[in-house]
Amino acid sequence: MLTKQALRSKILLKLENQKEEDRKQKSSLIKDKLLKQREFRKAKRVMFYIAMQGEVDTQEMIETAKRLGKIIAVPVCVKSRISLRPAILDSHAHLRKGPYGVSEPVIGRFIGLKDLDLVITPGVAFDKKGNRLGRGKGYYDRFLSRIPKDTPSIGLAFDLQILPVVPTTPHDVGVKKVLFA
Repeated sequence: MLTKQALRSKILLKLENQKEEDRKQKSSLIKDKLLKQREFRKAKRVMFYIAMQGEVDTQEMIETAKRLGKIIAVPVCVKSRISLRPAILDSHAHLRKGPYGVSEPVIGRFIGLKDLDLVITPGVAFDKKGNRLGRGKGYYDRFLSRIPKDTPSIGLAFDLQILPVVPTTPHDVGVKKVLFA
């Protein structure tokens, strides 16, 4: 069994080497799957992530959700507290690179954790039980542990990110469902 760090390095390399056209095509298939989910259809306030290099692209998902009248939030990294805060992403939002190079709104209009109806979560790897391997800083583990237990969370991944088993420790927090293509 590989260590978390070794698994992370192996999957990140595979993501880096994935062809851009495959990434776009699979991201589109994942978007179609998301739009069919009951949790997505019911949700009024959805927290997405803004994709980093190699991740499932959420841009079209965000645009579609906006057209459907949903309020969109994206994470803002609070490095001093090692935490994420959901900030509203409206059409006027100006983005900047946050502490780890992830785009986030310049002006944070925040939304309460209990007000989120669905959280869309990135990950380096997942297993089919919803266990998640992140980038190793623990931001999403802390965030997911703070949202209400009944708030659905869905991880998005490419098939190369789906493993038979993701090693976990007691502080790791998984997602309720994983969509992949």
